[in-house]
Amino acid sequence: MKPKIHPEYKEAKVICACGNTFITRSTRAILKIELCNKCHPFYSGGTRRLVDSAGQVERFKRRYKRKEEKAEEEKKE
Repeated sequence: MKPKIHPEYKEAKVICACGNTFITRSTRAILKIELCNKCHPFYSGGTRRLVDSAGQVERFKRRYKRKEEKAEEEKKE
């Protein structure tokens, strides 16, 4: 490795939106994340906090419902 071109690698505190904190190493001192292994449904088995998938699914259904309605109206005409 070339000297004096790499960033300083130090201990970093990671803070999750759920309140969980842990220490790791990074080039930044504090890392703020939205999901961690304590609150992510994949790791927690879905028993903890749910990600806003319900809102995303509803938005998806509304969006494609409008497209289907427009297609039906065009067929009627």
